[in-house]
Amino acid sequence: MIDETTTPPPGAPTTRSDASVEFCGEWFPLSHEKPFEIGREADLDIDDNQYLHRRFLQISNVDGMWWLSNVGSRLSATVSDASRTMQAWLAPGARMPIVFGLTTVVFTAGPTSYEFTVHTTAPTFFDSSPVPSGSGATTVGAVTFTASQKLLILALAEPMLKREGTGTSEIPSSQLAAERLGWALSRFNRKLDNVCDKLSRTGVEGLRGGVGALATNRRARLVEYAVLSRLVTKADLPLLDQPSDDNDDR
Repeated sequence: MIDETTTPPPGAPTTRSDASVEFCGEWFPLSHEKPFEIGREADLDIDDNQYLHRRFLQISNVDGMWWLSNVGSRLSATVSDASRTMQAWLAPGARMPIVFGLTTVVFTAGPTSYEFTVHTTAPTFFDSSPVPSGSGATTVGAVTFTASQKLLILALAEPMLKREGTGTSEIPSSQLAAERLGWALSRFNRKLDNVCDKLSRTGVEGLRGGVGALATNRRARLVEYAVLSRLVTKADLPLLDQPSDDNDDR
């Protein structure tokens, strides 16, 4: 839960908010006067990836508030707070305020996924997440998945979950993910449809669309959402190497 009251808690900073970007262990201080651009040929030259816009994302300070803008034409980004209790999808042409002390940004261009973080010194919102219950049970939204559906998500998210810190990772193709699970490709695609339909019905954007090129985007969006919302975590990875029960296929 995020406390959205206008009055900051006692001790909250009230001075000018400075910001910086961290990617692969490298830090980039942001200017209050000049927008900071992220892309293939930008202030943060993130990668020589032909699928990545030359200038994709822009961080600027307007009237004392930091804003993240998507200045690209095709790619979208997934944005989350540090506790991962809030998540937003930033489509082309959209912008959103950066209101947390630590904001995680994840996006995919072609088969490669990227993650960087934005740090601010005087956040507007403050995390007031509840303490987990003693039972250890966790509920993410109102969606429940079968064991095999969770395995599908894990197979796609495995490279990102294994990565340490910010940086890059590869989104497996459907064929590679199916082979990782020992499934036929038709079975994998059927379950991928079911998982995406479940999440789409709860309001998760970017999982429905046409055919062809959108297939990679759908897998990428599923991985971004699942990892940032903690549908799957690094602790779940051993499930990929355990014998699976196929009784939930129906």
